[in-house]
Amino acid sequence: MIVEILLIAVSVSMDAFAVSIGKGLTVKHVNGRQRASVGLWFGGFQALFPLLGYFAASTFSKYVTAVDHWIIFALLALIGGNMIREAFLEDEENEHETAAFDWRHMLPLAIATSIDAFAVGVSFAFMPINIVFAVVVIGVTTGLFSAVGLSIGNVFGSRWQKPAQVAGGLVLILIGLKVLLEHLGMLPW
Repeated sequence: MIVEILLIAVSVSMDAFAVSIGKGLTVKHVNGRQRASVGLWFGGFQALFPLLGYFAASTFSKYVTAVDHWIIFALLALIGGNMIREAFLEDEENEHETAAFDWRHMLPLAIATSIDAFAVGVSFAFMPINIVFAVVVIGVTTGLFSAVGLSIGNVFGSRWQKPAQVAGGLVLILIGLKVLLEHLGMLPW
């Protein structure tokens, strides 16, 4: 069961990894504090949501699965659109760099990338699993992937700030659109 939990952890961390790359594209310099912030936000929520899903199992699962794709799409499209808009505003470098990691920016991203993890937690309720071990593995895996993703995005973004910010916004919108189209059965794969 350890291998399965690790595979699940890597799978659910991919959205946070992609969003972290997009976030790294938007800042000129990434420091350890920002890596830790992204890792803690995404890792923390990726650990929390399966735990909530596990305990809510049968009660709320039909409601969440019915609308999760819309929630993810709306949040990522709004955040991505805002990133694109900010790319064309006057440079407020220091303010933007700090604000990009405050709770107003991180909370919606953490929630949007963790909704699928809630559904995973629901499935955990019907499996012989150590839920504490599972959520710790998911949280740590996501935290590490997110911190690395932030750095990867920053390597490319620091060279091409504005186009990278637009690209990061488009990535978020496309991730949201992909999730929406998958859940609506409109993608062939």
